[in-house]
Parts: sequence; C-alpha cells; structure tokens
Amino acid sequence: MKTAAIFDIDGTVFRDSLLLQHLEKCVDYDVFPEQARAEIKIAKKQWKNRELDYDEYMLQAVEVYKKYLIGKPEHDIEFVARKVIEKQYQLLYTYTRNLMEWHKEQGHTIIFISGSPTFLVSKLAQKLGVDIWFASKYGTEDHVYVDDITPMWDSVSKRKALDILEEHYDIDLSSSYGYGDTTGDYTLLASVGHPTAINPNQKLYKKIQETNLPCKIVVERKDVIYHIQ
Repeated sequence: MKTAAIFDIDGTVFRDSLLLQHLEKCVDYDVFPEQARAEIKIAKKQWKNRELDYDEYMLQAVEVYKKYLIGKPEHDIEFVARKVIEKQYQLLYTYTRNLMEWHKEQGHTIIFISGSPTFLVSKLAQKLGVDIWFASKYGTEDHVYVDDITPMWDSVSKRKALDILEEHYDIDLSSSYGYGDTTGDYTLLASVGHPTAINPNQKLYKKIQETNLPCKIVVERKDVIYHIQ
C-alpha cells in the first residue's frame, strides 16, 4: 500500500482562499458585478472584527460566490480561473511548500482535498505537481453554471474522499500524513497516522484538545514558523 501526504488547500497550503481570489478577479474582469465584492467585504469585516469565526465567514462567502456564479458561462469562469492560478500559484505558506517537496522526495503520493471549486483546485494541483485531488463540484447545464454544488468542505464529504483513496488508490491512511486548518479537516487529521494542524482556527484547536488527538500544531506568521505541540 502507498503512503500519502494529504493537504487541505486554503489556509493550509495557499495563503488565502482560492474561491475568494477567483471572486475578486471575476469582478476585475467584469464577469461578476462590483456588488459581489461589496457583499464579501461585509462578511470579511465581520470576520476581522471577530464577529464571525472563519468557518462562518467562508460559508457566507460561498453563498455570495454561488449567487453570482449561477448563470455564468463555463468559458468565462475558466478564463478567470486560469488567470488566478497563473498569477497567484506561488502564494503558498513556506512550511507546507517545503513539506510538499519533502514528501515528493520520499516518494509519497501528494493529494489535495479542498472545499474550493474543482476548476481552481485542478489547475493549482497540476501547477504544483499534485497526484490526486478532490474539490467542490459546481454543476452546469448547457455549459452554464446552475444552482448545484457537491461540497468538499465538510467532514462527511472529506470522509468519503478518504474512503475512495483507501479503496481505489491503495492508500494506507495509517502510514499517511494529513494537513488541515479548520473543523472540516478534523476527520482527515483523525484518520491518518501523522496529522498536523496548520494555522488551526479556534474550533479545530479546541476539538484537538478535547479529543486528545495526537496532532502536531504549526503556525506560520510572516516569516516565522511556530511549533506549538
């Protein structure tokens, strides 16, 4: 069986949200109206003021994003997605960027499991040399986006992805490594032999403590990396 290194993306590998970067660029390229940016700013301000936690902030962001994505042609969304990855793919945390290189040297299978859209995750995965990826699927009809999402940001969906890895990709989770930052990643961290929480939010940190999960905790701020446990 194979040993894997399984990464969440947003806040773990990527120093922002791919979805939010895409929303901003969709406004810049006149695919979304300026109102989309204004609505996101409200939620972002609430998060910065700690009136929302990060999970709540991102759920609101997904709702805004979905509202403006519906009815848009696939080719417009794909065009902006390519621009986002071309310009932002190096916006990575030093710690996890180096980890990915180390895992590649060990011959480990590199995997992304992310709540961001497939049309962004697939491009970043290809750019970074990732072997397998799972992401949220946004449905289309006649090449136009509709109100249909198969999420990959919650624990239930990520558990299904882990089952697929075991059953169809011959991944041995007990010898594998997992990296995540929010409560949606807890199932991943609890399922692998070598879990590490990267920049965990309060909910994830509290759950790790309450369940006594033997999990490393690493925080990267500016150019300093802190190993908390």
